[in-house]
Amino acid sequence: MPNYLGLDGFRFGWVAAWIDDRGRHGFDYSPGLTRLLAMPYERAMIDMPIGLQTTGYRVCDLRARELVGAAVFLGARRDLWKFSDMAAANQDYWWREGKGRGVSRQLWNIRDKIREVDAFMTPQLQARIGEAHPELIFWRLAGERRLERKTSAPGREQRTEILVKHGFEKLPKWLTLRHGTGIGRDDLIDACACAVAARDSSRRVGDGETDPRGLRMEINY
Repeated sequence: MPNYLGLDGFRFGWVAAWIDDRGRHGFDYSPGLTRLLAMPYERAMIDMPIGLQTTGYRVCDLRARELVGAAVFLGARRDLWKFSDMAAANQDYWWREGKGRGVSRQLWNIRDKIREVDAFMTPQLQARIGEAHPELIFWRLAGERRLERKTSAPGREQRTEILVKHGFEKLPKWLTLRHGTGIGRDDLIDACACAVAARDSSRRVGDGETDPRGLRMEINY
């Protein structure tokens, strides 16, 4: 049976959740993506930007933010990792693009993972590996409405209930087994959401634009 894979980054690496057409599901984690993406899968979704401009904000991020708000980080650029610190990055971006067109602390903190994804992604791989955003996925699964904050207890409960309903029946138990791994509750929940999108989604935001390497800049949900 086909497997559908969802991936999300966490402090020490990556967490992957998978589900198949029979409802069997599991999760794994690794310092890098290579072993996780060696698992068999029909389609995979990853919560990390794919397709990067050198300047400006991606259209897909702006459109996603219109739907779910500030949970969508703006400013992912291919040269982000060349800067020594966030202040230097923002000084450069503000000088070139205008004040306020920099990057947030949250985006700066995941720059190495953005670079890791960019290093292996190709237009050919993008046929099976897509970019997704968990908050867009939950927005769709909740009937196009925003949930409580993901970091709040009510928000986590809402998201867990949705994922159990969509096949991840073991998720509540998994959330108690992650201790000692470094995987955050939200990381595991988001990986499961990406797996649901890999299995079910046919919707995306983006204008069909590709980056200089031919990668589509779009977010699936």
